[in-house]
Amino acid sequence: MGDARRRTAGPGGRRGAEGTVLGSRPGYSVRLPPASRPEPEASTAERTVLWLRIAAAYAWRLILVGIVVYGVFSILGSFQLIAVALFLALVVTSVLRPLADLLNRVLPRPLSVAVAIVGSLLLLLALLALVGNAVAGEWARLLSELRGGVHRIEEWLQRPPFRLSPGKLSDLQRQVTNYVSAHQSTLLSSALSELGRVVELITGGALALFASVFFIHSGEQLWSWMRDQLLPSGARPAWERAGRAAWRTFAGYVRGIIIVAATNAVLVGVALLLLRVPLALPLALLEFFAAFVPLVGSPVALAVATVVALAGRGPLTAAAVLALIVVIGQLEGHVLHPLVLSWAVQLHPLVVAVSVIGGSIVAGVIGAVVAVPFVSVIWAVLRALRALPP
Repeated sequence: MGDARRRTAGPGGRRGAEGTVLGSRPGYSVRLPPASRPEPEASTAERTVLWLRIAAAYAWRLILVGIVVYGVFSILGSFQLIAVALFLALVVTSVLRPLADLLNRVLPRPLSVAVAIVGSLLLLLALLALVGNAVAGEWARLLSELRGGVHRIEEWLQRPPFRLSPGKLSDLQRQVTNYVSAHQSTLLSSALSELGRVVELITGGALALFASVFFIHSGEQLWSWMRDQLLPSGARPAWERAGRAAWRTFAGYVRGIIIVAATNAVLVGVALLLLRVPLALPLALLEFFAAFVPLVGSPVALAVATVVALAGRGPLTAAAVLALIVVIGQLEGHVLHPLVLSWAVQLHPLVVAVSVIGGSIVAGVIGAVVAVPFVSVIWAVLRALRALPP
């Protein structure tokens, strides 16, 4: 018995590897995790061109977005009249929708829409008639003042620093006259083509008025129908939030720019009346419409007022109007735009400037007018889609 125990325990009283003792607790073996193999290091070429691969991944996405944007603008360019008419309808809707909602409290919806639109048209026609009467009443005096103003400009150009001789001025007038007589047929065809443009403008205005009636009356129903027909059910809540953000931004921009333009027009009109500049009321109206082109329109309109003041009242009055350009530009840039448009358009001034220039390159004056609200709406939609749902 003792020899058996010793054989089981092994030499030195230790248990053998194969022996077990009856009644003892079985032993447990601890299995260590296998040693992880070291991952192969990235090659030097992969580490070197990592930035290039990231840039390429962004590049093809940007190219794809650029192709889509180019396609959209190409389609809109092919249907420019319809696009401009719908844009004008949205502008009219953003202005007259609050008035129609206010009238709807005491009037039926169709009647409130009709009163808002017809009343606005009568107000616009009355303003244009007032401007026409002002121009007709000052026409005779204006012609005599302009003739004298042209003579004063010639005398001013003959003095330092220009020192133009009367012979050069006569040659310049002769060249202008010869150009007009030589290109009379071209100018006549251009005038006829512009007559065709007038017909297009009338057609676009009629389409804008027709569309604005439906937008003001039942814009929510139209949006709901488009959302339900064009979007899958899972994407509707996000795009509903994006659509509301887009309309809020667009309507806020239009109402804000109208307030800024009206303020500029009133200031310019009062200043030109005090300076007794001819055509003060038409120039104020020109300032109102020019203010819809940010950063560019107002200085251009005031430059026209400066030329009229130089021809009608002389260099001192023109210098006063030129100083008015600086004052109104500072007021518009540092007071009106931050106060009125900051809550609707949250864009850096550099983005606004680039948008206006890019829009003018793509579509001329129409592109310059549409660029800022278009970029603002896109930015609002991106922010709405990126935000988490409440």
